[in-house]
Amino acid sequence: MHTPPLPLTRDLVLIGGGHTHALLLRKWGMNPLPGARVTVINPGPTAPYSGMLPGFVAGHYKRQELDIDLVKLARFAGARVILGSVEGIDTTQREVLVPGRPPVAFDVASVNVGITSDMPSMPGFAEHAVPAKPLGPFAARWAAHLEGSDPTSVIVIGGGVAGVELVMAMAHALKAKGRAAQVTLIDNGPALTATKPKAAATIRRAMSDLGIDVIEQIAITRIAQDHVELEDGRQIPAAFVTGAAGARAYDWVAATRLDLHDGYVRVNEYLQSSDPAIFAAGDCAHLTENPRPKAGVYAVREAPILFDNLRAALGAGKMRRYVPQKDYLKLISLGGKSALAERLGTSLSGPLMWNWKNHIDQKFMNKFRDLPKMRPAALPREHAAGLQEALGDKPMCGGCGAKVGRSALQSALRTLPAPMRADVTALPGDDAALLKTGNARQVITSDHLRSFTTDPALMTRIAAVHALGDIWAMGAAPQAATATIILPRMSAELQHRTMTEIMKTANEVIREAGAEIVGGHSSLGDEMTIGFTLTGLCEDDPITLAGGHAGDVLLLTKPLGSGVLMAAEMAGQADGASVATAFRQMIQPQHAAARSLRGAHAMTDVTGFGLAGHLQGMCEASSCGATLDLEAVPVMNGALELSRQGVRSTIYNDNRAIAPDLPSGGRADLLFDPQTAGGLLAAVDANEADALLRELNQAGYPAAIIGHLTNKPGLRLQN
Repeated sequence: MHTPPLPLTRDLVLIGGGHTHALLLRKWGMNPLPGARVTVINPGPTAPYSGMLPGFVAGHYKRQELDIDLVKLARFAGARVILGSVEGIDTTQREVLVPGRPPVAFDVASVNVGITSDMPSMPGFAEHAVPAKPLGPFAARWAAHLEGSDPTSVIVIGGGVAGVELVMAMAHALKAKGRAAQVTLIDNGPALTATKPKAAATIRRAMSDLGIDVIEQIAITRIAQDHVELEDGRQIPAAFVTGAAGARAYDWVAATRLDLHDGYVRVNEYLQSSDPAIFAAGDCAHLTENPRPKAGVYAVREAPILFDNLRAALGAGKMRRYVPQKDYLKLISLGGKSALAERLGTSLSGPLMWNWKNHIDQKFMNKFRDLPKMRPAALPREHAAGLQEALGDKPMCGGCGAKVGRSALQSALRTLPAPMRADVTALPGDDAALLKTGNARQVITSDHLRSFTTDPALMTRIAAVHALGDIWAMGAAPQAATATIILPRMSAELQHRTMTEIMKTANEVIREAGAEIVGGHSSLGDEMTIGFTLTGLCEDDPITLAGGHAGDVLLLTKPLGSGVLMAAEMAGQADGASVATAFRQMIQPQHAAARSLRGAHAMTDVTGFGLAGHLQGMCEASSCGATLDLEAVPVMNGALELSRQGVRSTIYNDNRAIAPDLPSGGRADLLFDPQTAGGLLAAVDANEADALLRELNQAGYPAAIIGHLTNKPGLRLQN
């Protein structure tokens, strides 16, 4: 007997992708709690590992080596990932507030957002300095500064362990490049108070060997464009200023109404805040029972305790107490591949300590680089012939990758009789039909997508832009929409939350396009599916597939590759940054592009049948052929590499059969990649093409001229 998926009943929301939450997600993936829907919210698709930051600044590691890929990790954990910066928690409504999307409701939440080293109260800091945390902006600014060749001056504010590691790494990097530099560490108190005298002396010698000036026990009055001014009147030259002092909690935490200690969330021995449904861990938390300094070792050791306690708060198991260790091993980078190790007053330094530190850091990161392979459920011992082949060897794609092949759809449609009503015109090859009501001309279309992301708001935005593509491609103005929603099995409360996210997002996108949602239908099923039926009004004759002429130039408004990227993401093969970029391109609406292309001779949106399939449809309807400039076809970040690795969407083979004469391999394979919310493909007058391309690019579309229509039937590539 078929066993349906277990319904979802509780929402767990993880705010931030810090070390504790990263380890928790890995553990959750190996032992999920049935009935719990997990969400992780983070500003970007990756979370940096702070332990390797000095090594990156010094040049020992590449930028990507520091990153924990939260998109891959969330897929492994069965969690949805929301990319956005949290701006608050409504503890009354039990909602997390993220700009640009509906609030995210929770039953249990956990905060692991780290701290910031921004110093807004220091005059000139915001204008002329860059905080060392968060890492992303700092890394970009430092990399750009390091590329210069002129003599420079660098100042690091803060004489704690983080500050001295950073200043030695920067001095080493500049020295390795042979670049003359004045490097200065400034602290308004004594430096290195967190280490014992012997270790502090070793670190000071290392700074001296790197030529670093240390200025202590004096305050900074202001930061100017080219110098830092001290309270004694001295002006220290500064072309690059960063701050590793003044670590503080994010401002939004103060508005949560949770009990705080100097801005940090106060937690008990169970890592619970004053609100028992909200937990906190890592640097953003203050351990009320056993206060400890801000150090990554505590965040790492909190992970298994937090894992058990969140499950208990969701209804499974018992709470465990977290008892932090009294002392911990400090491993401090000394600029080059040398480090100092200190614990219980004993310290050692040298290359061997750096090798040890590197081993520990790489071992930690390997937990996320090499996620365990979870075995799929075994087939029943007895089953019908062909079941294994039908399942295939990879997950079924979502979006347009899950569509039925073009040949199957067309052969089924050909069996239908022609419309008998005079006011209904089916347009061969087009996804929309033309309706006449009095003097008004409407187009009508319907589309729906099997979800490839578990974030309902993001999936709704993609599905709405995707469905609107048929209206825009006909040169029509969107008018009205109905929504068709299938939700996975879940409790009534989660149904309400999810439908609220979906409909608020749908209304925003549809209304922005100039239309209104007038109704819909919903049901429960095995997985989430979102679709829309839309009408549009035509002031002029609709743009169809049939108006192309030999000599017309082909314009494409969006890059290819969403099918490959989503297939790879579902299999845990795509990097999170590429997936995030693909999402941004998919949700880009095309009403401005459609206005620019309203004079096109023929137009379609590139979706499930890939560029080749949709272009073939245009050529057949227009009785012409086409030549493509393969190198001019824009592709999404990461798509070409994945395609070369053999990653394919479910519908790829069906699409490949549409144009068998085109070559295979490399970039050519992306011509058959099914696109979700893909670009508009327009055949335009050759004399207008360059001006239209400039107009599209100025409007923010990564559009390109990719070929032209010809008299000779069929598709071919330009020599």
